[in-house]
Amino acid sequence: MQERSERTRRRLVCAGAGMFQLHGYANATLGDIASAAGVTKGALYFHFASKDELAQAVQQRGCALLHGAVRQLREDGASPLQTLIDMTHWLARTLYEDPAVAASFRITKECTATGVRPAAETRPAPVDFQATWMSVVRALLRLARDTGELPVAGRDWESAQALVAAAACGIEVMAGTGMPYGELQRNVSALWHLLLPGLVAGAGAEAYRTDTAPADAGAFLERAV
Repeated sequence: MQERSERTRRRLVCAGAGMFQLHGYANATLGDIASAAGVTKGALYFHFASKDELAQAVQQRGCALLHGAVRQLREDGASPLQTLIDMTHWLARTLYEDPAVAASFRITKECTATGVRPAAETRPAPVDFQATWMSVVRALLRLARDTGELPVAGRDWESAQALVAAAACGIEVMAGTGMPYGELQRNVSALWHLLLPGLVAGAGAEAYRTDTAPADAGAFLERAV
């Protein structure tokens, strides 16, 4: 019984992600989401009391995918900077592979623009996938600096961090234009070809792979809930 309930919840989260991605938070209806998931509206309300709660669950899935991919790359031995490069490719790919990530970006942007937020006194703080993504980018950059991969400091460090953070945000923007995945992948690679010489001294940039991340970094998509 519990396993069936979990399957239903996962279907609802996936259906919600698809609807939020296609129609946006405001225009996606719970009735349409329940229909897409193949369940009754009553079954939806059993798992989620409101559209806010379902949107939270969609962003939680996006964050789980994100953190899981970082963890897997680090466990596989990738350095902080290589992990960051691979994660930008992961983001480019996952924006096309799992609607939870694209939907999470859209939910964050729309709810920020409209001021829609769960009541703080009755619900936990809202998940913000975009802020989580930027936090991961900055954390990997700091770790790369602290371990000596990025020999920059002071104002140079602040400039490097701002530039890489802006570039990382731009991946989602480019994907949102309808750009084919192959073109986006080439753009991400080209981005790192330009950035790395300014981040890593001398010929050190040649030690990093700037093309698509290893296939196993995407395996977490199949395991995350």
